[in-house]
Amino acid sequence: MKLGKLTLGIVTAATLLVVGCTAAKTVSEESLGLRTTNLYTEDTTTGDKTQYSNKAAGTSTKIARAFENAPPMIPHDVEGMLPITIDNNQCTMCHDPAVAQSMGATPIPKTHFTSFRPETKLTKDGVMLQEGKHLNNTSDIKTVEKPLETLAGARFNCSQCHAPQSEGNDIPKNNFATEFRSEGLNGHSNLIDTINEGVK
Repeated sequence: MKLGKLTLGIVTAATLLVVGCTAAKTVSEESLGLRTTNLYTEDTTTGDKTQYSNKAAGTSTKIARAFENAPPMIPHDVEGMLPITIDNNQCTMCHDPAVAQSMGATPIPKTHFTSFRPETKLTKDGVMLQEGKHLNNTSDIKTVEKPLETLAGARFNCSQCHAPQSEGNDIPKNNFATEFRSEGLNGHSNLIDTINEGVK
């Protein structure tokens, strides 16, 4: 059988490619990721010990917000303050707007003293009412803002959004740089003014 020049060239190239590939340096699986321990077991992998701040409230340093209107992180010890219930909320002793400034604490923002839920109910004959007005469709339900004298029922549990931060020595460095649209927003919330931003 006679091979043409093109066929001979293809066979030669394929042979060189196979020979070249087998001579290449092998890369270990362990070197492919950030983890430098055995990938097939968790025996050598231990997390850093969680070390929450033990500084008393009022003596700690505020943690910068991660983004505009981000729930502030808790920089102080929370021992004895949890669990938070609607009848026992230790956070309000310092963070209630009436006393926050004198306590050196971040005041609870207006959004937490606002109900955004319209009063909506279904009558016995199947008519849906919002704020006493008849609704044809649930898609017609609109958000309302009603100022409250006390914390909104959906906002009393502070730890559903606010959390302490671990201060371990081996935690990864955060290189994220925050940017705020206006000065001072890293220390307080303006969500009550911007909550409907972009909503038609």
